Amino acid sequence: MTQFISAIRLIVPDYDQAIAFYVGLMGFELIEDSEISEDKRWVLVAPPGSTETRLLLAKASNEAQEEIIGEQAADRVFLFLETYDFDSDIALMERAGIDIIEEPRIESYGKVVVFRDPFGNKWDLIERH
Repeated sequence: MTQFISAIRLIVPDYDQAIAFYVGLMGFELIEDSEISEDKRWVLVAPPGSTETRLLLAKASNEAQEEIIGEQAADRVFLFLETYDFDSDIALMERAGIDIIEEPRIESYGKVVVFRDPFGNKWDLIERH
């Protein structure tokens, strides 16, 4: 049996603001943006070339959800974005003004840098050896 994780829900304050960041600045692909109800949409984005796992951008719909925006991983790195061209990707991120919160470093598994999306979520950008 083959299985995979198809989507990870990321709670955001606003659909269009999240699309502007992930698609407009990060270069992700907008896979789907469908209206479910008057105030709810099904918004899937994914890094270019990704074929399985997507981010489901979910607008907070109550106070409890609003309180955890950016804190879904309790101030730890939440998501891990792998790349085959770390240097080019970090240069694009810097030009786009993405919040890189520490200096890039070399670890036993490869190059890594931590960045933060505008909602407070921490990410690792990783290029494995």
